[in-house]
Amino acid sequence: MVFVKVRDAEHLEEALKRFKRECEKNGILKEIKRRETYTPPSVRRKLKSQEARRRMKRTKRKRF
Repeated sequence: MVFVKVRDAEHLEEALKRFKRECEKNGILKEIKRRETYTPPSVRRKLKSQEARRRMKRTKRKRF
């Protein structure tokens, strides 16, 4: 959970900007976007294997 204390003589817009920055840093927005739609387990497994293949290709290219 992200907390931002409003400092003395600080505008609300500045505090809101700091709050948004903290949310971005902690990955909260990314998590919200991920949970917006339901992805079936089969699709998740497929994406996970595709990402693994992509990573393997990258490591093979870097070696040579």
